Amino acid sequence: MGDAVEVRHLVTGKPALIPLAGPANKQGRIVADNIVSGNKETYDGTMGTSIAKVFDLTVATAGANAKLLKREGIAYQSSYTHGASHAGYYPGAVPLSIKILFAPEDGRLLGAQVVGFGGVDKRIEMLAQVIQRKGTVYDLTELEHAYAPPYSAAKDPVNMAGFVAENLLTGKAKAIQWREIQNLSPDTVRIDVRTRDEYSLGTIPGFINIPVDELREHLAELPKDKLIVVTCAVGLRGYLAYRILTQNGFTNVRNLSGGYKTWSVATAKIKNERPAHLVRPKLFLIRHLVKVALANRLRQLRRLR
Repeated sequence: MGDAVEVRHLVTGKPALIPLAGPANKQGRIVADNIVSGNKETYDGTMGTSIAKVFDLTVATAGANAKLLKREGIAYQSSYTHGASHAGYYPGAVPLSIKILFAPEDGRLLGAQVVGFGGVDKRIEMLAQVIQRKGTVYDLTELEHAYAPPYSAAKDPVNMAGFVAENLLTGKAKAIQWREIQNLSPDTVRIDVRTRDEYSLGTIPGFINIPVDELREHLAELPKDKLIVVTCAVGLRGYLAYRILTQNGFTNVRNLSGGYKTWSVATAKIKNERPAHLVRPKLFLIRHLVKVALANRLRQLRRLR
């Protein structure tokens, strides 16, 4: 038992090394109960719910990420949503982004990541509970949360993540991921449906600007025999554009998941990279700290023996 032993991953069902204090303490309680009452309790496994603070930013994760699912050959779909920590009309609302991964056949929630400046801990715990109970994205749409404008929106970001995933699973919308944009064929029609002012501040290369409010006026100009990809700021107006197009006879349409915000962040170049001669001392320090930590851990284990 403990945070240095292998456990069963609750999503993949396979052995995994997830060194977290919370699960380790739960294992200790089970051991104590079994010593007193006999071997009646077992530890089901761990899904790696964790959170970290990076200056003013908070990042959190639960369940499996895309890399793990790919390695294990587990089919999945993903979606990105961008919202706010609480109702936008109440002062102090800050950005909050959610990525969820779910099974395409039944919508089982496989993993989630949340990034933001406030309210991240609450959202990852909501998502973690659904993952632990083998719930689905449909459960996310029905989660009841404590709502008041200073704390959330009437439709919480977790609910919104569920709505978006539900649309994908039920065929109400079809999405394209930011990684796929660079592989689009040259004859793909690419439309940015944000306002002209937003478009002028930056767009994805190759996308033309037709604001969603004017899209119906330009339907006759668009080909129905080619793929059409639409995008907006975060995905909402792109969904509206998708619905307008499909309801007017366009059958090959995709909406960019997470919109321009996801694409611009994911493809942004890392600035102020350190020169190689400054990186090496840092790596040396990391290796040294790891060796010290391992040595201390070994001493602790010897004392326990």
